[in-house]
Amino acid sequence: MKGVSDAAPNLPPLMSGEGTPGDPFAVAVARARAGTEAGLIVHNVTPDHLSAALVLAPEVPLAEAMAMVLAVANGFADAFGALAPSEVAAQFDWPGGFRINGGQCGGIRAAASTTAPGKVPGWLVLGLDVPFRAPADREPGEDPERTTLDEEGCGDICPVRLVESWARHTLFWIHDWQEGGPARLHDHWCGRAFALGRDVTLTAGGERRSGRAIGLDEQGGLLLRLGDDTRILPLTEMLEPLPC
Repeated sequence: MKGVSDAAPNLPPLMSGEGTPGDPFAVAVARARAGTEAGLIVHNVTPDHLSAALVLAPEVPLAEAMAMVLAVANGFADAFGALAPSEVAAQFDWPGGFRINGGQCGGIRAAASTTAPGKVPGWLVLGLDVPFRAPADREPGEDPERTTLDEEGCGDICPVRLVESWARHTLFWIHDWQEGGPARLHDHWCGRAFALGRDVTLTAGGERRSGRAIGLDEQGGLLLRLGDDTRILPLTEMLEPLPC
């Protein structure tokens, strides 16, 4: 792939990097549980796949801190938009999915030291996964719902440069949220949302739900209209269980 580099990503001053041949999300969770400082990005970048995970140390309750999922998503879309052809569109599925030209293409994972919405977590880890090429056992176009960057004409993007740009843009959105609140963060996420105003079926908190996605609440939860009722699905429902 053109532009692929074995060099470590050049990250912003407030962030540090650690390469791993394994799963960056699992490594980042282990580092967070061991007390590593916030700002660590663990990464595994290959010509076929980009995986990275960011360790954060929120100072607000978990329900509020989960807005960082939107910051990571906006950071990815801004970074991708700066590197991809102008005609290629990046959009979001709630809670953490990415779409490229309408096809599902990776997304965000999340884990925290607590699942209690009102408690300030000791740490929050957000993972980023983006496929550049289809697995060897899957033919391009075999699954019409899923795609890769290569299939959408973005195979020349350098994965290392994408990690670097994502880190910078994510840092901007975190700072913007800290200084100005959630309004602009939400507006930019909603402007790229794939299914707002549409009927959706999704699984959150282990339960499958169907309804019309009509917006986000202040903490990034999905407002889902079910007949005459509206439910709020909180972002905390995307948290993955921690290994023992």
